[in-house]
Amino acid sequence: MRIDAFDYALPPGAIAQEPLPDRAASRLMVLDRARAEVGHRVVRDLPALLSRGDLLVVNRSRVFAARLLGQREGGGRAEVLLIRPLGDGVWEALVRPGRRLRAGTRVIVAEDLALRIESSATGDDSARRRVRLECAGDPAVVLERRGHTPLPPYIRRPDRPEDRERYQTVYARETGSVAAPTAGLHFTPGLLAALEARGVERAEVVLHVGPGTFRPVHVAQVEDHRVETEPYRVPAETAAALRRTRARGGRVVAVGTTTVRALETAAKEGEVSEGEGETGLVIVPGFRFRVVDALLTNFHLPRSSLLLLVCALGGRERVLAAYEEAVRAGYRFYSYGDAMLIV
Repeated sequence: MRIDAFDYALPPGAIAQEPLPDRAASRLMVLDRARAEVGHRVVRDLPALLSRGDLLVVNRSRVFAARLLGQREGGGRAEVLLIRPLGDGVWEALVRPGRRLRAGTRVIVAEDLALRIESSATGDDSARRRVRLECAGDPAVVLERRGHTPLPPYIRRPDRPEDRERYQTVYARETGSVAAPTAGLHFTPGLLAALEARGVERAEVVLHVGPGTFRPVHVAQVEDHRVETEPYRVPAETAAALRRTRARGGRVVAVGTTTVRALETAAKEGEVSEGEGETGLVIVPGFRFRVVDALLTNFHLPRSSLLLLVCALGGRERVLAAYEEAVRAGYRFYSYGDAMLIV
């Protein structure tokens, strides 16, 4: 299929710039695949939309303050987005301006934090570098103090202190993501308790989100698209919960596309085994889902791998028609926006 079949028109004003004060108050579009119907609820209604015996699977990865703003020695601003540690104080990173941040350049972030560019641009990605941190103290503590929340570029404002908590799920525990698994931003402790009271079990995976997941698809044929690998882990207790759910006839409800990718990567002959590794799984229409029955997700960018995944589960025509209705109905799009439940 061609990528231009996954485009849609979105007014710039539909992109949410601020989160709602109440996470669970976001609107929820419910797409029923079997009936080809769309309903309109709020996220707080989720317990009424799921059934006793269903399993809700979430991604507990935690976003870290990965965005560093500083000055190049000799003058000029610099921005560095840390992606993942490579060991011995060296990180894989994206830098800006890429043409001026050559190997050997030093960037001063604060009196207790600097970094040195250790590699030159390679291949087609002129922004990718290896950088070495120079910290006066525990690097994790210094980064938390000096780094900025890596809000996506379509949120056209500087990050604020309150984003540290709001651009984070309430169940986030393991640090490693440079972008939030945003479907999980809608949950509150109260909503999680209401789901538990309903008889909906909860399990967790870890997939540390990198920047590649959100990059536009530039190939003409969607089957040719590739994404950068991301580390994931499926704990033993999650694999056991999936087996229990299948045995009792419940549904597996994934919270977010990252959870889908972790589960479907780990699936072997229809059953998920515990384990960890790197996943570069790209899910496009025609994919045979082995694990996931339903999906809670935000609204995604056109021509993105995330929209391809949603269309693979919900059907391209149905999903794009639902997106058009969401635009007409004034839904809020992207990371701080509203949600869709595909059942």
